[in-house]
Amino acid sequence: MSIIKVVDGDAGGYRCEVTSKDKCDSCTFEVSVQAVQEEQQDNILEAFKRSGDAGEDAGDLDFSALLKKREKKQEGPKEEVDVWEILKAAKPCDYEKIAFQYGITDLRGMLKRLKKMKKVEPKKSDAFLRKLDSAYSVDKGKRIQLSVELTDANAQVKWLKNGQEIKPSAKYVFESVGNKRTLTINRCNLSDDAAYECVVGEEKSFTEVFVKEPPITITKLLDDVHTVVGEKVEFEVEVSEEGANVIWMKDGVELNRETAGSKYRFKKDGKRHILIINEATKEDIGMYHVFTNGGESKAELEVEDKELQVLQSIADLTVKAAEQAVFKCEVSDEKVTGKWFKDGVEVHPSNRIKMTHIGRIHKLTIDDVKPSDAGDYTFVPDGYALSLSAKLNFLEIKIDYVPRQDPPKIHLDTSGTGSKNTITVVAGNKLRLDVEITGEPAPTVCWMKGDQVLSEAEGRVRVETRKTLSSFVIEGAEKEDEGHYSITVTNPAGEDKAELFVKIVDVPNPPENVKCTSVGEDSATITWDPPAIDGGVPVKGYLMERKKIGSSRWTRLNFDVYESTTYEAKKMIEGVLYEMRVFAVNGIGVSQPSASSKPFMPIAPTSEPTRLIVDDVTDTTCALKWRPPEKIGAGGIDGYIIEYCKEGSDQWVQANEEPVSKNQYRVKGLPVGEKMLFRVVAVNIAGRSPPATLSQAITIREIMEHPKIRLPRNLRTKLISVVGEKVNLVIPFQGKPRPIVNWLKDGVPLEDKTVGTRTSEVDSILFIRSSERAHSGIYTLSVQIENMSDSADIHIQVVEKPGPPIAVHVTDVWGFNAALDWKPPKDDGNCEIIGYTIQKSDKTTKEWFTVYEHNRRPSCTVSDLVMGNEYSFRVFSENICGLSDDAGISKNTAIITKSGLDYNPAPFREKDMNRSPKFTAPLVDRSVVAGYTTAISCAVRGHPKPKIIWMKNNMIIGEDPKFLMQNNQGVLTLNIRKPSLFDGGRYSCRAINDLGQDEVECKLEVRAIQEKGQEAKK
Repeated sequence: MSIIKVVDGDAGGYRCEVTSKDKCDSCTFEVSVQAVQEEQQDNILEAFKRSGDAGEDAGDLDFSALLKKREKKQEGPKEEVDVWEILKAAKPCDYEKIAFQYGITDLRGMLKRLKKMKKVEPKKSDAFLRKLDSAYSVDKGKRIQLSVELTDANAQVKWLKNGQEIKPSAKYVFESVGNKRTLTINRCNLSDDAAYECVVGEEKSFTEVFVKEPPITITKLLDDVHTVVGEKVEFEVEVSEEGANVIWMKDGVELNRETAGSKYRFKKDGKRHILIINEATKEDIGMYHVFTNGGESKAELEVEDKELQVLQSIADLTVKAAEQAVFKCEVSDEKVTGKWFKDGVEVHPSNRIKMTHIGRIHKLTIDDVKPSDAGDYTFVPDGYALSLSAKLNFLEIKIDYVPRQDPPKIHLDTSGTGSKNTITVVAGNKLRLDVEITGEPAPTVCWMKGDQVLSEAEGRVRVETRKTLSSFVIEGAEKEDEGHYSITVTNPAGEDKAELFVKIVDVPNPPENVKCTSVGEDSATITWDPPAIDGGVPVKGYLMERKKIGSSRWTRLNFDVYESTTYEAKKMIEGVLYEMRVFAVNGIGVSQPSASSKPFMPIAPTSEPTRLIVDDVTDTTCALKWRPPEKIGAGGIDGYIIEYCKEGSDQWVQANEEPVSKNQYRVKGLPVGEKMLFRVVAVNIAGRSPPATLSQAITIREIMEHPKIRLPRNLRTKLISVVGEKVNLVIPFQGKPRPIVNWLKDGVPLEDKTVGTRTSEVDSILFIRSSERAHSGIYTLSVQIENMSDSADIHIQVVEKPGPPIAVHVTDVWGFNAALDWKPPKDDGNCEIIGYTIQKSDKTTKEWFTVYEHNRRPSCTVSDLVMGNEYSFRVFSENICGLSDDAGISKNTAIITKSGLDYNPAPFREKDMNRSPKFTAPLVDRSVVAGYTTAISCAVRGHPKPKIIWMKNNMIIGEDPKFLMQNNQGVLTLNIRKPSLFDGGRYSCRAINDLGQDEVECKLEVRAIQEKGQEAKK
């Protein structure tokens, strides 16, 4: 960013912003504008005079005239002066004069200190009494106000955002009260994070607003889902902010729109985020996670094979000729299709036979029933090993000659209703019982329920009578309709009567008293009481559901009917509160859910403590040690209880009143000589763990312990140490009373003073401060108590780098190959040689290059040698410590002879670099301000190096201290120190060598400084 012709209005705060995709970074800076300070230029040339009589340019400069003009000042009493205050207020051009006046010799140190002390006072604004702060911070969604105070209460202001003018709206509200101007930004979001300006005329006030985004938290957690194959699954989570981004993962793999395909759909609804699985399969089983920048939640998806349930089976029908027969069944899945069969033959639709499928209900309708329609009808759902069967009975009406005086007769057929004269009706269904009546003359029909006569009026329970048919109808059967019914028919020839029982069946009442009786780590045992009313049909079993406290989604635990009233719910999360409810199922359907159980939390007691051992036994005490249980769980451990009893008894005595937190305890007050059993139990909020019991009884008597050395695993094999390293071996042992410890080396008592030993009651230490090869050998540790002893051997091998191979020589040379041979080193470093490293060097470069590494054999063949070179070879030996420090060098060399070809290169011609001077960059005309140091420059090339001559107005510039001439590899610069109006003119540069010359020139204009007041007048 460059500002041309800076004015006062350019002062203020600026921001540079870099944006890449969804990331952004910015930085701010301030620009202060100050007026140019004019320096008074005195024509001091008039005060100079030169010695001699040759005129203006003769002799040397003589400053004596100036010295003579100075008058000796009378020194008065000196006042104490703060030099630094004077320097702060002085012009930079006067620093040297002030330093000389007050005797400051370290001018550079003075300038450094002054730079730290001097602070540039910001320029007082003409338009603003109070500007914007440098930065503001606001939380996302909150309101922020930016305000300034103006000197002119009537001045108009403009507000800019990132350089663009802001218009008033519901988002941005402008306020003007007196000389105060306020910009209010409502409901800030990330787009409001920007740079803002308040502009009054040509003056500006800058600030920057930072919008802080709070972390997105999860307010509603995911719920576990238990479903069947083919069903739609939705995982729903609610976050704290609308429009927030979340990440879905399954078993650690991210799910997104690119990778999910059509299997998964992602839905946003305000704060709710939903993951939808269109048709669940077994492959979708797993743990699903959702992440935000402030939290996470997880849930488990379980998918079981789909099982079809029959909600209503088809029933046998008995119909007459020309009537309609309807077979109806209901299954649990609306998408299931099926086929109808009659006597094993598939039924196809026709004008008289129709098959319908609406939702979960399948119907087969036969119009104008004929005798041929009688038979067994079966409905078979597609894809399921299931069939529903029923029988169609054709009622054939026979017309016989009846005398005119015929007693009445009731033809009641209840053969398809189970028990004799018992009709079963599902609550809510319609019952229509058609009873054929014969008799001449036509008999009178009377229906009764108990002692109450049923009328033929319109109603829910009514009787419909025709000439030979009387129908008993119950619309929407209810439990109150159950009871004994009778039909009586009379005529002059006699009377007939039939009784029947109408039974109303319904779904059972909900189970009662659902409660949790026990919990485990991830399970709970639930019990309940059967429903008080079974709906008139025996209860087949129960369905269970559970949910987490705080969730609204219930998870079905079983899809097959469970017959018992005790159920163990599994696959729960330890430490999470759950509640359960139960449904009762009978032949009619599923009851309403029971009342939810009281909340319960799966927490299991810990497993038994491990590794219970006896640490010490005295005449009255026994010290025990153990390790914590392998399985602790969410309940943690509150402590341990120690119990003991005599051998052969089952009466355990608690040794500690309060649970102990440590993994050791000494049981006191034990009878001397008795054999005692001990056990330890871990205790937490869920109760006692299984006990950890000693395998055998302990005799309470201080006993002798056999000496035993417990050799560490790493010392059971050879211990290899490098020369100079420290060896420190700690070997524990046991035994009572304290055993006698002895160290041997190679079967001889250890007397080497460089090898130290130290023994305590439980271990012995062997240490070598700086190992040497002489320390190699077999060290034996023996412990002894009276006539019992134990010993252990430690094999220590001290190694170092090997020596160099010997007798390295070239055995054969052919073509571009050389064969080497050598013998193993005399000193192998006290370990096996594992290889050799071979290097080559030619006599020309004498640089060594590695040819082979880890070569196992004491010989090799070096290939790809260069023709005409003579090679030497050296070999390093290698063991487990590394390469040998020195190498074995071959005594003879390998010379690769040339093939006889001659190379005749062309003679070398040296390029002539001489050339005449030529300016590659000319001088440029310049216009400068008087009193400011300036420079003009150009570039020239030529060989031999040309001589450079600078001229002003065609006059050679000599050794004038005002001018500094520089030549940096052909770049020519003429520096003019503080030019005056006298220094303007034409400047030229001439380059000369033996081959010629070249010249360039430019015009330099020196302008005088003008005061602001003079500029305004002009």
